[in-house]
Amino acid sequence: PGRWDPFRRPLDSIQPWHFRLLAAVMLVVTSLSLAENLAVILVTFKFKQLRQPVNYVIVNLSVADFLVSLTGGTISFLANLKGYFYMGYWACVLEGFAVTFFGIVALWSLALLAFERYIVICRPLGNMRLKGKHAALGIAFVWTFSFIWTIPPTMGWSSYTTSKIGTTCEPNWYSGAYTDHTYIIAFFTTCFIVPLLVILVSYGKLMQKLRKVSDTQCRLGTTRKPERQVTRMVVVMIIAFLICWMPYAAFSILVTAYPSIELDPRLAAIPAFFSKTATVYNPIIYVFMNKQFRRCLVEMFSCSAIETAESNMNPTSERAMLTQDKRGSELSIMAVCSTVSKRKTGDEHTNSQDFWCILL
Repeated sequence: PGRWDPFRRPLDSIQPWHFRLLAAVMLVVTSLSLAENLAVILVTFKFKQLRQPVNYVIVNLSVADFLVSLTGGTISFLANLKGYFYMGYWACVLEGFAVTFFGIVALWSLALLAFERYIVICRPLGNMRLKGKHAALGIAFVWTFSFIWTIPPTMGWSSYTTSKIGTTCEPNWYSGAYTDHTYIIAFFTTCFIVPLLVILVSYGKLMQKLRKVSDTQCRLGTTRKPERQVTRMVVVMIIAFLICWMPYAAFSILVTAYPSIELDPRLAAIPAFFSKTATVYNPIIYVFMNKQFRRCLVEMFSCSAIETAESNMNPTSERAMLTQDKRGSELSIMAVCSTVSKRKTGDEHTNSQDFWCILL
């Protein structure tokens, strides 16, 4: 309604228990996200063998997800307890900017992770190794690029405003003004379509390489089990990305194209709330499915008095132990890539084994 002020009172058409339900959902999502991502950050700092270039991007993803939950999740939880954005307009702008900024950092981190896997495995640049400085440059690009595209609404190009339900803040998808439309189109293209294309192309190239190595294995009579494992892993990554972000992207396109469309505020709130669950899924998919991370997490929280030699390994012994793991699944990509990249290309059997060692 035109006379409703989301900074002074709840929307009359929504019952109080609906807000309390949303508050409970946000409390669960925020708590899980903060705990999971904090665990990823702590375990990476604790164990030296996890500090590999590709893991820098994973930690960057966890930092972004942690900050999304700390800002957006906490503020959304408090606002839903009241039923309206009682903290005022500038708090709304701050939340809208923070959630959008950290959310785009997380989104581009997923794209950067996919691109780095493509570089490491498919080697389009020859035998060039991915080093820490390359990962740092990629992370710096992600943060700078995200800031460039999320700061304009605070400076007059579009704006941050409350959602239809009045308890969260986001870019102004609902304005019919030309300048707002230009920003939304540019923002949607650079911050959703482009990273999605990077993910699809990178993993698509990776799957082509996978099939090529799998054919080599077939000629050598070796197992195809690693192919199925990697295929499942890639499919899960892409589907999770689309499930978390596609509803919000589709909703944004709809209300931008038809700003006068009438939607139930509760229905309009679902995509934004659902996208915040990505902060819970990301650590599970990109970290907890990694065998090396799981081992370190168990050790960190087991309170065992026995200290393993892993935490004090030098880089040479670290790479040796990782490549000698007979169970060979879900190891950190870069932890073995530094060893594999030093090997001369020999027979096909050796190359295919190296490929699966890097992927899993």
